[in-house]
Amino acid sequence: MLRRWRQTRAVGLCDPQVNPHCQPGAALPADGRLRLLSFNIQVGISTQRYHHYLTRSWQHLLPHAGRSGTLQRIGDLLADFDLVALQEVDGGSLRSGYVNQVEYLAQQGAFPYWYQQLNRNLGRIAQHSNGVLSRLRPSLLEDHPLPGPPGRGAIILRLGEGEQALGVVMMHLALGPRTRTRQLAYIRERVGEFRHLVLMGDMNTHANDLLENSPLRDLGLVAPQVQATFPSWRPQRCLDHILLSPGLELERVDVLTQAISDHLPVAVEIRLPHAQSTDGVPMLQPSISG
Repeated sequence: MLRRWRQTRAVGLCDPQVNPHCQPGAALPADGRLRLLSFNIQVGISTQRYHHYLTRSWQHLLPHAGRSGTLQRIGDLLADFDLVALQEVDGGSLRSGYVNQVEYLAQQGAFPYWYQQLNRNLGRIAQHSNGVLSRLRPSLLEDHPLPGPPGRGAIILRLGEGEQALGVVMMHLALGPRTRTRQLAYIRERVGEFRHLVLMGDMNTHANDLLENSPLRDLGLVAPQVQATFPSWRPQRCLDHILLSPGLELERVDVLTQAISDHLPVAVEIRLPHAQSTDGVPMLQPSISG
């Protein structure tokens, strides 16, 4: 099964799933602000001490009663944001009670659009995934497996059209530095068209490494937060990031003290690029599907 998955996993141009329980394409605020969140949710496992990696390891394989409560807490948190990148999400297998956690959180947070990126398919045992939740309909969404051992991926989406469009890359990078460099080089090759860019996710390394020593170094990206995000109960390492191109105006940044997973969520509020016109109407108006 795993060998077949490696052969069929390929770059794909995709459409987001539509949540039938809420209205599509809510209007943007007049001031053009966009609230972003990145969160590694550890498939709904509440890890609060190092020894929980051993004593609760069975929860990576089997369902448990507390997972639904943890997902409810996560859903309540996500409801305050416009665009969410999720890592370590299950796409609907035994361990999650056959619940697609991306779809579930889209419903809990009333997001009109969602997409699940399946990176490692273990059938009924586990569906290792990334996810995106959005209140805006992307004008482009691409599913990219990343170089290296199977199991890592990036989602590239575009909001709006033309020169003022916003490119967003959501990713979960490898632990090893050599593989991570290959993955960042792959991403760098695919974001050159964007004047305005956001990179967000669990990048498994510190901001200085990303900005100064990686294939991203020529983009001039800004890391607005350097506060530690891991482990959530006693943060010591800054592994989760939302990186911004210098043309985006930063309004607010926070690492949320919500020890739900073993990572803390990172939140950023930015002001979107505006059309070059006298009326200053935001360029990134959401599309309403028919």
